[in-house]
Amino acid sequence: MSGNFSDIREQIRALCAGFPGAYWREHDRARTYPREFVDALTTGGWLACLIPEAYGGSGLGLREAAAIMEEIQASGCNGAAAHAQMYTMGTILRHGSDAQKTSYLPEIAAGRLRLQAFGVTEPESGTDTLSLRTRAVRDGDHYIVNGSKVWTSRAEHSDLMLLLARTTAREDAPSRTEGLSVFIVDLREARGKGIEIRPIPTMINHATCEVFIDNLRVPAANLIGEEGKGFRYILDGMNAERILIGAECIGDARWFVARAGDYAKTRKVFNRPIGQNQGVQFPIARAYAQMRAAALMVERAAALFDAGERCGEEANLAKLLASEASWEAADTCMQTFGGYGFAEEFDVERKFREARLYRTAPISTNMILSYVAEHVLGLPRSY
Repeated sequence: MSGNFSDIREQIRALCAGFPGAYWREHDRARTYPREFVDALTTGGWLACLIPEAYGGSGLGLREAAAIMEEIQASGCNGAAAHAQMYTMGTILRHGSDAQKTSYLPEIAAGRLRLQAFGVTEPESGTDTLSLRTRAVRDGDHYIVNGSKVWTSRAEHSDLMLLLARTTAREDAPSRTEGLSVFIVDLREARGKGIEIRPIPTMINHATCEVFIDNLRVPAANLIGEEGKGFRYILDGMNAERILIGAECIGDARWFVARAGDYAKTRKVFNRPIGQNQGVQFPIARAYAQMRAAALMVERAAALFDAGERCGEEANLAKLLASEASWEAADTCMQTFGGYGFAEEFDVERKFREARLYRTAPISTNMILSYVAEHVLGLPRSY
């Protein structure tokens, strides 16, 4: 794979051409995992783009990764089936031991191991991560873990999972952000031996699950970094996640705008193309403008991340603006197609459902607005 942006986009478009709408409609109806698509991305080295060359990856930056994810979505495919493979490994890369990096990263880069699951959210705490209840207690050379996770996407299709658990009771922790630790869980060994995974049927084919943890024994060697410092470690990866999700949203918006524009040119009602009417033109033009503006923020956030600079504000704004732009474009596309937008064969309704997710996940719009209000504008904390 090439690190040149235009080459990356061209190669991704060529790969995605082998997975047309009919492929995605079939998996959507059956609620099955698009394994062939994920395998193609893996074989091409695309999911290992952020892993350094020393560990078998491509050593590219987040800007290149964003271009990959954007182009996947703009091609009508769904990168959510594999996107966590890109950024989840960052916790190991930045905070793992040399032994952990040497053991896992080359295998992930080669596609022999899948790390696509991140066990953070819980049924009771939701986005209040600091209130999670899953507990890990040291027992000799192991930790004994009990608890549960929800909305743990791709757990069924992942070999490894990063798990955030409380190692110090909240009331005994030195501060509200202390006492949480991150572990590498080998799901191949843990299934049926302390872990049960149950799929959650949802409005989109997102392969998301509940994970029940009952006296799971995790080797102490699988603790990432220092015990009790895990919240800080996962925050590092969240900026990358939000930037890449933002890039996906830009790709979705491009797909919707292009599809709406093409349909408006060819669909004739009352003996004229519907795109000749300003009532149809203007919403498409506005969706395009919002997409272009959001794309600038995504690019800015990715550039700061690659430069090693603080980018919390930009990463959050990128995800916020891009998710809103994609949703505006989705609604505009659906309205442009009219009744045909609801027909499966045009793929609009499928992409419409998929686009709605990112106003809620991986962090909701309101949580981002709270972050901006408190940490950027200096307003009083609201929760």
